[in-house]
Amino acid sequence: MCNPEEAALLRLEEVFSATLARVNSYVLQPLLPAAPEPSDPWGRECLRLLQQLHKSSQQLWEVTEESLHSLQERLRHPDSTGLESLLLLRDADRVLQAHIEYIESYTSCMVVQAFQKAAKRRSEYWRGQRKALRQLLSGVSSEGSVGASPGQALHQPLTHHVQQYVLLLLSLGDTIGEHHPTQELVVNAVTLFGNLQSFMKQALDQAAATQALWHTLRGRPRDVLCTPAHRLLQDSQDVPVTVAPLRAERVLLFDDALVLLQGHNVHTFDLKLVWVDPEQDGCTFHLLTPEEQFSFCAKDSQGQAVWQWKVTQAVRQVLRGKKDFPVLGAGLEPSQPPACRCAEYTFRAEGRLCQATYEGEWCRARPHGKGTLKWPDGRNHVGNFCQGLEHGFGIRLLPQASEDRFDCYKCHWREGSMCGYGICEYSTDEVYKGYFQEGLRHGFGVLESGPQAPQPFRYTGHWERGQRSGYGIEEDGDRGERYIGMWQAGQRHGPGVVVTQAGVCYQGTFQADKTVGPGILLSEDDSLYEGTFTRDLTLMGKGKVTFPNGFTLEGSFGSGAGRGLHTQGVLDTAALPPDPSSTCKRQLGVGALPVESRWQGVYRPFRDFVCAGCPRDLQEALLGFDVQSSRELRRSQDYLCCERTHPEDSVGSMEDILEELLQHREPKALQPYLRKALSNSLHPLGKLLRTLMLTFQATYAGVGANKHLQELAQEEVKQHARELWAAYRGLLRVALQRKGQALEEDEDTETRDLQVHGLVLPLMLPSFYSELFTLYLLLHEREDSFYSQGIANLSLFPDTQLLEFLDVQKHLWPLKDLTLTSNQRYSLVRDKCFLSATECLQKIMTTVDPREKLEVLERTYGEIEGTVSRVLGREYKLPMDDLLPLLIYVVSRARIQHLGAEIHLIRDMMDPNHTGGLYDFLLTALESCYEHIQKEDMRLHRLPGHWHSRELW
Repeated sequence: MCNPEEAALLRLEEVFSATLARVNSYVLQPLLPAAPEPSDPWGRECLRLLQQLHKSSQQLWEVTEESLHSLQERLRHPDSTGLESLLLLRDADRVLQAHIEYIESYTSCMVVQAFQKAAKRRSEYWRGQRKALRQLLSGVSSEGSVGASPGQALHQPLTHHVQQYVLLLLSLGDTIGEHHPTQELVVNAVTLFGNLQSFMKQALDQAAATQALWHTLRGRPRDVLCTPAHRLLQDSQDVPVTVAPLRAERVLLFDDALVLLQGHNVHTFDLKLVWVDPEQDGCTFHLLTPEEQFSFCAKDSQGQAVWQWKVTQAVRQVLRGKKDFPVLGAGLEPSQPPACRCAEYTFRAEGRLCQATYEGEWCRARPHGKGTLKWPDGRNHVGNFCQGLEHGFGIRLLPQASEDRFDCYKCHWREGSMCGYGICEYSTDEVYKGYFQEGLRHGFGVLESGPQAPQPFRYTGHWERGQRSGYGIEEDGDRGERYIGMWQAGQRHGPGVVVTQAGVCYQGTFQADKTVGPGILLSEDDSLYEGTFTRDLTLMGKGKVTFPNGFTLEGSFGSGAGRGLHTQGVLDTAALPPDPSSTCKRQLGVGALPVESRWQGVYRPFRDFVCAGCPRDLQEALLGFDVQSSRELRRSQDYLCCERTHPEDSVGSMEDILEELLQHREPKALQPYLRKALSNSLHPLGKLLRTLMLTFQATYAGVGANKHLQELAQEEVKQHARELWAAYRGLLRVALQRKGQALEEDEDTETRDLQVHGLVLPLMLPSFYSELFTLYLLLHEREDSFYSQGIANLSLFPDTQLLEFLDVQKHLWPLKDLTLTSNQRYSLVRDKCFLSATECLQKIMTTVDPREKLEVLERTYGEIEGTVSRVLGREYKLPMDDLLPLLIYVVSRARIQHLGAEIHLIRDMMDPNHTGGLYDFLLTALESCYEHIQKEDMRLHRLPGHWHSRELW
C-alpha cells in the first residue's frame, strides 16, 4: 500500500520534470547562440560553459524522468512493487551525481557571468519573456536585470526541488517506522540530499563571491585569474593577513591556488604543492612551497585560525581531486592533508634546477621519492629523490652536440651526486661500470671502448677523483699490449709490467706514462734484456742481453730510421748454457707489485659496508644491479628505464642474509652455505667473488696468458681467498652485533690459514681455474713435452715388459701364467694390470680442488697396495723402493695430460698444514715419477737391441 508521501513525491517529480523542460525551452536554448560561433576567446569559453550546462540539464531531466517512472510503477502496483524499487532510494548516488554535475556547470557559468553576456546579445527577447519567467520563478520583477532572470530560472527550481526532496523523504521515513526493510535506504537518501542542500548553498556562495571578486580587480591580475574553474575561498580584504618575506598587497585563496598580488605582479602557487607547517608562533603560521617559504601573520589568533584552517582544508580538497561533499572541511578524511603527495612543477629560480620540470613524489615541498626531472636542453633524470636531491638509484640522460647522441648514467646517487655503483653509456660508445663518489669515477671500475672503436681499449682498475689512479690493468687493442701496474692522475706511474701479443714481457718503472730508469725485457724465446727502453719497448741506451744459449751481449743499443736495431758492445760466448728450467720460469711483477695492495679498490667498498653495519639502503649501491641483457642496457638509454634485479629480490634483505649466516655457523653447515653464497652474484660474498673474477680475467686472459705471470696470478688467487674469508668474518661480526653478541677473539694465523685453504680456496678456485691452469701449462710446457714423449714411448711396452723394464719385482706382478701363445697372453692381460689404480689416478683431472687431487693420489696408492696385497695373499705395506716403480707404471698407463702443470698447481695451492705429511710424501713420489718418465726417452735409446720399440710386439 502506498503512502501519501509517495504520491507527493510523484507530483514533485512531475512538476520538476515539466519545469526543467520549460527552463530548457525558454532559457537555455535562447542562451545558446546560433551559428556562427563567437569570434572572441571569452565568447567561445562562455558558449562552451553554456553547452556543458545544457548537457547537465538534459542528464538531470533524464534522471528525473526515470525517478518519475519508478514512482508511477509503484503507485500502479503497490502490492507487487516495493519501496526499494524507487530510483530515489535504490540508486540515490546516481540521482545525487546528476544534481552535483548540474550545480557545478551552473556555478561555472555564474563565475564568468556567462548568463549576462549571453542575455545581453538578445536583450529584447528577454524583456519579452519576463511574464514566462515569472511563472517559473518567484521574485522576478519587471525592473530586474536582464541577465539575472535567466540565472535565477536555472537554479531556483532546483533549490526548491531539493528542499522538498528532503522534507518528503523525512516524512516518508517517519511513516514507515524504524523496522521497515527500506528504512536504511530512506535514511541514506535523506542524508545525501540534506548534504546536497548544504553543498548547493556553499557552491552558490563561493561562485557569487568569486563573481564579485572580478569587479575589484583590474588589468593583468583580472586577466590572469578570471577563469571558470576558480572559486574564491578567502580574501585578505575580509580577514587581513600579511605575508613575509614577500609583502603582498592582497592575498586570495582559491579552491586550487594561493595568489599573492603585488601591483601588476601575480604570484600563483598551486595548492597541490603548498604545505602548511603545523608549527605556529602566536598569530603566525608558515607555508612551504617548492622554491619559497612564507609566514602568514594575522591581526589576531582568530584571523590566523581562519586562514590556516581554510588553507589546510583547501589543500586537502585539491589533493582529493574533487570538491568536498557535503561542505568544505566536513568530509571523512583527516583534517590535515598528507605530507607526501604527487605533483608536477617547473622550477623558476636560478640554480641547477632552473627551468627543470619535476613530476613525481613530494614531501614537505621537496622532491622526495620516485620522480622525473626534465630540463629544456634535453637533460632527463628518472629515479629516487630525498629532500630535493637525487638520492638512490637513478638514470640521467645528457644530450650531446651530435644529433641523437646521449650520455646515459644508470647509477646510485647521494645528495645530488653519483655515489656508489653505476653503469654509464657514453655517446662515444664507451661504457663504464664501477663506482662513483661525488659525481666522479672513484674506486674500482671498468672503462671499455665500443666494439667498433678505431683504437679499442679496456681499463680495469682503480680510480680517484675521475682519473685512473692506483693499481689497474689496461689493454690497448691498437698496440696489442697489456699494462699491469700502478697509475697516477690518469697516467702509468710507478712499477708496472707490459705484456704484448708477440709474447714479449717488460718490467720496469713508469713516470708520466713513460718508462724511466732500468728495466728488464723477456722475449718469447727466453732472451733476457736488462737496461733502458723507449715507450714502445725498443732497446735504447746501455743494456745487457742474455741469450737462451748463455751468450751475453753488453753495450749500447739504439735504432734509427730504416736501420733497425744496432748495438756497440761486447759479446761473451764463454758462459755455460743456463738451465732451461730456470730461464723459462722467470716471474715478473711479484716483488714490484705486492699482492696485498693490488685490488684494494675492490676490497675497500666491502670493508666500508661491513664497518658501517651493512645498512640496507646501501646494499644496491655496493652490490650493484644486474641488467638482464645488453639489449636491455641499450634500451634503457632510449626509454630512461633499467629493468634491473635488486639484491633483495634474489637473496633477501641484509637482515635475511645476516640471519641465515648465523644459522650456518657450524662446520658441517658452513661449507654448503658459503658455496651457495659465493655462487649468487647478488650476495655480498658472491658479488665480491664475481668482481675478483672480472679482474683476474682482465689480467691473465688473452694477451695476459703469459708464463712469466704465473706466480703473480698464483699469489693473487691465495690473497683473494684470504680476503673472502675476512669478508665472511666481517659479515658474521655484524650479524652477531645485531643480536647483542660479540665475535670470538681474532683468529691466529694458523687457524685462518686452515680455514682459507681447507674451506674457501676449494670453493672459489673453480672461478679462477681456467686462466690459472693455462699459465701453469705455458710455464711447464717444455717439461710436459718431454713427459708426453716419455709416456708415448712407455706405451709401446706390453705390461710384463714394462714392469720388467721398470724393475718391478716379479712377485708383486698381478699376473697369472696362462698356457697361451705369447701374443694372446699379452693381449689378455695388458689392460688389466693395476687397472683399478690406473682408473683411480685418471680422476685427478676431474677436479680443481688441490685437496681432492691429493685424495685421488692417496686412493691410487691404496689401490696399488691393495692389488699387491691380493697378489701376495697378505697385508703388505709398500716401501719406497717398491712403490716408486709401481707408481711410474700406473702413471704411464693413466696417460694424464699436462701432469707437470697439475703437480705444480697442487704443490702451490695445497694446504701448508699438509707439508711433511702423507699428502706431501705422495706428491713427492708423483713428482719423482714425472721426472723419471721425462728421462725415459734417453734410457730407451741406450737399451740393447731386443728392447727396440719396433720389436716390442
